[in-house]
Amino acid sequence: MQKIEKLEYGQFYHIYNHAVGGRDLFRIPDNYEYFLGLYDKYISSVADTYAWVLMKNHFHILVRINDFIDITPDRVQNPVWGNNKIGTPSQQFSKLFNSYAQAYNKYYETRGALFERPFKRKLIDNKYYLKQVILYIHNNPVHHGFCEYPDEYPWSSYLTCVSIKPTKLQREKVVGWFDGNASFKTTHNEKFNMNEMDDWLGM
Repeated sequence: MQKIEKLEYGQFYHIYNHAVGGRDLFRIPDNYEYFLGLYDKYISSVADTYAWVLMKNHFHILVRINDFIDITPDRVQNPVWGNNKIGTPSQQFSKLFNSYAQAYNKYYETRGALFERPFKRKLIDNKYYLKQVILYIHNNPVHHGFCEYPDEYPWSSYLTCVSIKPTKLQREKVVGWFDGNASFKTTHNEKFNMNEMDDWLGM
């Protein structure tokens, strides 16, 4: 059995997963928006987000799990969000996926698991791979034939990175790793070896 890495406080992770049995995770725009709303509800308390993409049957997210000391005040000041106590980072991700799956099955009158379990995670421990994962995430729609360039796909953080609108995304840090907006855009439009990253991630 493959060992599942624990989400450690203060570390960067590439979080990714697929739907089970060839199901679609997202069928209509409202599905994408609903997932993002749940993501903000459950994950913003335990992690900062650096990049994301939602595809029809899978997703990729780059996060840094907050330091424990930054999470514990929320546990004291806001012990309950709705009917959900704030848990560990892994528990919060599980709540996200379970809540979305329950709503999805109710809306489409379907049954059964929606996401593969356990959800996949890859520790990212150096700046080179941080940049590679960001390129990989934003180029996923290009790789799968949904568009020709990253800025043509609406359900990723790329458009937020090149925008000036307020956001919870760690945009300044991300763009800074690419030495500014111009380099960020140019690098994203260059040919990128998705297969090499697939192999490294064990996709």
